[in-house]
This record gives sequence, C-alpha cells and structure tokens, in this order.
Amino acid sequence: MSAFTVRIPFVEMLGFELVSCDAGRAEIALALREELTNSRDMAHGGVSMTLLDVVMAHAARSPNQPGHPESHGVVTIEMKTTFMRPGTGRLRALGHLVHRTPTMAFCEGTIVNESGAIVAQSTGTFKYVRPLPTRRHPPLDTAT
Repeated sequence: MSAFTVRIPFVEMLGFELVSCDAGRAEIALALREELTNSRDMAHGGVSMTLLDVVMAHAARSPNQPGHPESHGVVTIEMKTTFMRPGTGRLRALGHLVHRTPTMAFCEGTIVNESGAIVAQSTGTFKYVRPLPTRRHPPLDTAT
C-alpha cells in the first residue's frame, strides 16, 4: 500500500486505500462497511462515484508521465458513471489516463468486486491546476 499523495479528509473517512499510482494508472481498494451502504446493503452510489472520481484523479496526476509536472493537482470537470451490479465486499477501483493535454486529462475508471466482475464504470474529464500554497486553506467565501 502507498500513502495518498495529498491529504483528503473525506477519502480518509471513507477508508480508501491507495494500492498503486504510477505512469497514468492508479488502483484504490475499499473494504465496504455498513455505514457506506444503501438500504439494500450494497455500496451507496455516492461512495462508488467518489471511489471512481478519486482513482481517475490519481491516474491523471500520477508520477512518471513524461512532460507533466507532478506537483499539479486536478479538479473534476465532468464525470459519467454507469452502475452494472451491486458493489459488496472488498472493492477495487482501477483508473487510467486515456489522453492528456497541457491543461486537461481524460480518464476511465472501473470498480470490480472480489471475483473481478465489473460493478461500475466511469469516464471523467479533469483540469490540471496549480497546487494550493498550504495544506490548510481558509473556508470558502460564500458571499458574492
């Protein structure tokens, strides 16, 4: 297991485990717990979508991509997800970078269950952004 490259408190609370992140690919595991399930005792759709979002973002900003500064972060611009079967047990999310420009990344992600069957698939578009100057930043200004 690897440590996440940036601290994301929400991801920590969910219990995601970074398995790998290198050269346009990432893998994240999740041992599903009761508090992450819906009324049918399967992974809540929001948990699945967050897992896909995070694995694709990590693939987009993974190290060892020629010509891309590793220090940049990404923000999600668009994401489409298709759910195929219930997510139960230990889930693995696999993400890969399909195409990259200097400012954008186009990725795909898949969640599989313990037997390797596809639970959900997603595509996402991410924008490369400069890293925040500090790990802690002030609350968002909601007055406009």
